[in-house]
Amino acid sequence: MRRLIAIEFLSVDGVMQGLGSPDEDREGGFEHGGWGAPYAEAIHASSASGGLEGTTAYLFGRKTYEKMAAFWPSVPDGNPIAAHMNATEKHVATGTMTEFGWHNTRALSGDLVDGVEALKRAGDGAIAILGSGVLVRALLEAGLIDGLRLFVHPLILGSGKRLFGDLESPRALALTGCDTTPMGSLVLEYDVEHDDEP
Repeated sequence: MRRLIAIEFLSVDGVMQGLGSPDEDREGGFEHGGWGAPYAEAIHASSASGGLEGTTAYLFGRKTYEKMAAFWPSVPDGNPIAAHMNATEKHVATGTMTEFGWHNTRALSGDLVDGVEALKRAGDGAIAILGSGVLVRALLEAGLIDGLRLFVHPLILGSGKRLFGDLESPRALALTGCDTTPMGSLVLEYDVEHDDEP
């Protein structure tokens, strides 16, 4: 049974965004795009930023997939992240996309919850979700996320998309790892406790 791990980059006030360009996401008039980019290099200095060797699949929401697919396939395999992502199976939660230009990518079939449960049963290791806030919120609500790896950068933005939204009931977390980067980011790793656990 694979574990489903959400990996997210956040400001101290909970705004989420990838490490891309200033134009990465301007929805809702957001004007601070690219804020995470200065912290990217320091992330790799953290012992908690690993996990590539244990990741056997990736899961994306459609918008995140489109951004990732426009960048990573052209990065040489000398970059270990690119080599791993380009070679590893990728799944996209989408009801509209049927063709994928990124090698080894397929649509998550059927109902979201059923599809993710089937992915978790199909093998060992971890399935990593990168970004994909809408997808993460839905899977957290459904009780399917097993862990969080949060990179919290030392910045308060004051506006933007938050990772966490309303939940029907609280989700207890167990801290399993904590680290810092040279630029002052916190790296927090949590297991998500499920209702059926003792």
